[in-house]
Amino acid sequence: MRRALKAAVIAALTTVVLATGSGASAESGWWVPESTPSPESEVNATGEPDRGANPDGTVTGYIDAHTHMFMDLGMGGNAVCGSTWSEKGIADALKDCDRHQNSLLENLTNSAAGRGPLDPHDTVGWPTFKDWPSYSSLTHQQMYYKWVERAWRGGQRIMVNDMVSNPGLCPILGVLAGPNKYSCDDMDTVRRQIKATYDLEAFIDRQYGGPGRGWYRVVRTPQEARQVVADGKMAIVLGVEVSEPFGCKQVLGAPRCTKADIDRGLDEMKSQGVTSMFLCHKFDNALCGVRYDEETTGLLVNLGQFITTGTWWNPKTCREGEVPDNTVIGGVLPSELASLPNVPAVLPVYPKGPHCNPRGLTALGEYALRGMIERNMIVELDHMSAKAAGRALDILEAEAYPGAVSSHDWMSDSYMERLYALGGFATQYGHTATEFVDQWRETKPLRDKYGVAYGYGTDMNGFGGTAAPPADAAKISYPFTARDGTVFDQQVTGERTWDYNAEGVPHYGLVPDWIESVKKLGGTAIDDDLAAGSESYLRTWGATAEFAPGANLARESIATASSTEWNLLQNLKPGRAIDGKDSTRWASKYGQDDAWFQVEFLSVRPVRKVTIEWESAHARQYRVQTSLDGRRWRDVAVVGAGNGGLDTVTFPATSARFVRMQGVERATRYGYSIKEFGAFS
Repeated sequence: MRRALKAAVIAALTTVVLATGSGASAESGWWVPESTPSPESEVNATGEPDRGANPDGTVTGYIDAHTHMFMDLGMGGNAVCGSTWSEKGIADALKDCDRHQNSLLENLTNSAAGRGPLDPHDTVGWPTFKDWPSYSSLTHQQMYYKWVERAWRGGQRIMVNDMVSNPGLCPILGVLAGPNKYSCDDMDTVRRQIKATYDLEAFIDRQYGGPGRGWYRVVRTPQEARQVVADGKMAIVLGVEVSEPFGCKQVLGAPRCTKADIDRGLDEMKSQGVTSMFLCHKFDNALCGVRYDEETTGLLVNLGQFITTGTWWNPKTCREGEVPDNTVIGGVLPSELASLPNVPAVLPVYPKGPHCNPRGLTALGEYALRGMIERNMIVELDHMSAKAAGRALDILEAEAYPGAVSSHDWMSDSYMERLYALGGFATQYGHTATEFVDQWRETKPLRDKYGVAYGYGTDMNGFGGTAAPPADAAKISYPFTARDGTVFDQQVTGERTWDYNAEGVPHYGLVPDWIESVKKLGGTAIDDDLAAGSESYLRTWGATAEFAPGANLARESIATASSTEWNLLQNLKPGRAIDGKDSTRWASKYGQDDAWFQVEFLSVRPVRKVTIEWESAHARQYRVQTSLDGRRWRDVAVVGAGNGGLDTVTFPATSARFVRMQGVERATRYGYSIKEFGAFS
């Protein structure tokens, strides 16, 4: 009775949608809303935010390159309890999770809680929040908009909001926590979440006096983002991280989308303001294989893959020299999951690790990747299998395309230098302060080599968990002062006061507290590196937006070769290697190590890069040569350990009329075979 009366009082209060003031704050200024819903969460920050612009035109501010503000609208609406915002106020947005008390998904993924699969937890949200949100919980709202506002007040100036869902886990949740509120279709979810992002922008704008006035600014170009940061506000970048983009699932290995579907989907996303995309996420799809999840989360995701595609993950023991993916577990499913319709009780038995996903970037995946390049979009490499990521980097390098990002530690470290050499950007997962600082120190020399700053990817509202309570050396004192002079007290929402030292990062409002903890361990050096993160990201995005492909000089040339394999069924003459089609090729005669292939330009041109797309019959060793007259040749590059695939060979610019691949040693018993040969200024 008493609880019902309390709920009625709170509901009545939420009808006062606009009230002066902002929580417990009495300060005034452009950064303080003119009106907010009442009651409302407090921000517990005092001081004017840094405008973020330097005299030289660069900007200053932290960047979170990987978040999911609207996961509550994904996976059928049952993955995350609680909303990012509500017109009715916080009591509606963060209301009790009544259907969530015996949550199998919560208990299976929240090992820190120590509960059994069906043990209950306190589901009350506003105003007590006894059990949620928590740093270890994956199923409760962590990105209520006032909590995000506190992160902005703490110096964060860019946030990438990835629209997210999962069509395999969605129907499972529809049974375990359903019925589902929304469609499980990935692209329906993306559209719903994009709309919610713009709706939230308008909601915040109204609190500040009208369109364009709020701190939460959705941006479509790097120029817009740079201006938002210079104004001291937060630039919201739209990204997409789903398992079946454009309907590109695979069923029993067969693709369920076409090139036309991909083109329509990319055009739609571009028109909606989407800047960056993942081509695969969690499941092997029609575009690429994934880097597996580990342990219990991997078991659940693998089950989701089976339900939606009819195939389990298919890891192989890595061969020597292969870049590994994460190692997967098999075993017996929990009885609650095994009881689902058409689900076997036992997962496959997998070979000994380390595991490699044999599925790389498919032909459709390469088409989608090149489509993103044509539309000047940022390619997210995280979640691709090592094989797929390696091939994607081959293509990006061949195009000299800078738009590559690793946003939350899901790409193999062995690819990091290639990413930075392209002009790409990477952020570290939002680990505990100690782990974050240790990784920062370990990776700093490579970033310094390429002049790249740092950032974090919290994966907030994702299925990864947030930073746990800190070690003693990383504990902080309240109040504390942020980089720009803003003073922070402990964050208060309703009757709950959050303490980073005891609770880690249960929600986004404690990101400033976590940064204070990181600074305590890493000092001003790590703070400076993080504060330069927004500028580094904008440089990558700016170069991506301005990218124009260089002309392939080989397309307008004459191709000749030392020999050509005779084949009754197909034309393998030299011209087939410069026709722009990877379905055709040139092949030399069998058994000739010293065979060559060359192109002749119509006039002398500067050349600084050669690309060679090999068929399986590739060179283990070869030389790239140039000549002005076709008689006297100069070695400009030597490749001594070729492994096939797509080679990109760069060298100091040289004037040439002829460019040649001079074979030295074959890698197979056949000759040499080239699908496409490119030469670029």
